[in-house]
Amino acid sequence: MFDNYTSMKGRVTVYSVPGCPHCIQAKTTLSKLGLPVCDVDLNKHRELQTHVKELTGRSTVPQIFFNNVYVGNNEDLQNLDPDHLERLVLLIREHPVPLDAPPVPEENSPDPEGELDGEFKCERDAYADMIEELKRSGVIGSHRRGLRVYRNSFTGTELVDWLCKEKGVDRKEAGEIAQSLTVRKHLNPVTGQRQCNEGSTIFRLLEHVPNAALNSGETAACSPIKACDLSEALRNQILKLYSDHLSKDGKTVDYKAMSQSLYFERYCELAVKLQRVELLSLSREEKLAFFINIYNSLVIHGNLHLGFPKNLWQRYRFFNYVSYLIGGEVFTLQDIENGVLRGNRKGVAQLLKPFSKNDPRLQVALPDVEPLIHFALNCGAKGCPPIKTYTPQDIDSQLCAAAEAFLENDDGCMIDSGRREVKLSQIFKWYKADFGGTDEKLLNWVFDHMGASRKKRSLQALMSQGNTKVSYLPYDWSTNSTD
Repeated sequence: MFDNYTSMKGRVTVYSVPGCPHCIQAKTTLSKLGLPVCDVDLNKHRELQTHVKELTGRSTVPQIFFNNVYVGNNEDLQNLDPDHLERLVLLIREHPVPLDAPPVPEENSPDPEGELDGEFKCERDAYADMIEELKRSGVIGSHRRGLRVYRNSFTGTELVDWLCKEKGVDRKEAGEIAQSLTVRKHLNPVTGQRQCNEGSTIFRLLEHVPNAALNSGETAACSPIKACDLSEALRNQILKLYSDHLSKDGKTVDYKAMSQSLYFERYCELAVKLQRVELLSLSREEKLAFFINIYNSLVIHGNLHLGFPKNLWQRYRFFNYVSYLIGGEVFTLQDIENGVLRGNRKGVAQLLKPFSKNDPRLQVALPDVEPLIHFALNCGAKGCPPIKTYTPQDIDSQLCAAAEAFLENDDGCMIDSGRREVKLSQIFKWYKADFGGTDEKLLNWVFDHMGASRKKRSLQALMSQGNTKVSYLPYDWSTNSTD
């Protein structure tokens, strides 16, 4: 936890989270000053989050203390007067850590998150061997319905016949097994009803569903896994990937090195297991954390697999094409953002809602739009919020902290008191309906989600006078890649 600086008596405490560009910048600056840094990961030590908020009045990271002297966030650190900074460095050099210094975890305290590179165990599904036998049986072939030919498919009747012959069961039990294969998401209907029993409905195994999902092409042989458990394992891999490949200034990511990492290889193995997770039992909080994490992970996977979109048309195709097979259904980036997290609303440049009334994915959608998700989703561009990961526990506070951090940055919000103008990120223009639909409601939303700061006081002064102009900042679509 501590760097080895024997000449220093005190310490600098930095409360941070992995993958946070501002945290990386702050720690790089402190390292160049030769200061002993105690880096406290609030993702691991969530028990300290409330106390840090009480000490600082802020829920964003980083938060920086020189011994017991509160300095502020990264911007505050970078803007310190040279004389003041010199006095703070002298404080650390000559004075030991006082009793009223902010709390840090004990050196040997257990890691609540567990090892980031720990193995994710899964139990082989009871039907996995049967699926392998079915693939070798000759039952799977081509079927025509009208002018369409469905390759790698079979009918419910053909499956039941095969089960009766090969497994020695009667037709009733064979029908029950066939239905279990559908419920456990080993296969999907291509035509007709979702029930798999005797009949002409055509089915395919999940690995044969013709789509470009980045986690398809092989079978997920694990028993159905709780979405939250799998999301936690994927979250750990992304944390590790970003911690290892974010630049020292926190501004760029070395995606090329990331694609060659063993952690990314492990991530891809875990992503296959998304095919058969159970989604319908998720609570609102679990759904938010799961799909935000999956969206951000899918963007990374898509960029590594296909390269970065460089123009408007490529971006449109990227967000409507890059997808995962999740719980037996295909979800693109647009489906996750606008279908699930925005309560099935039309997205930018979309003519229709993502899910029709008969789409099974509609059952997964949140009942209402959640505006805070816009500050948690990272599209891989420099104009997007920094990537973070989320957990169901206290998800609303985590999302509020993300919004506060976004608005704290001038890329998200700028106040021009002279012109009586508030300049906001294009995100607020594209999704204005999510924030109330009018300039007045939008400004009220922004004010309510700002942390206590000079910027918030300036906004309050403008709003109290009325006739505040709202404009939008240019959006930086360039990538955060080092290439």
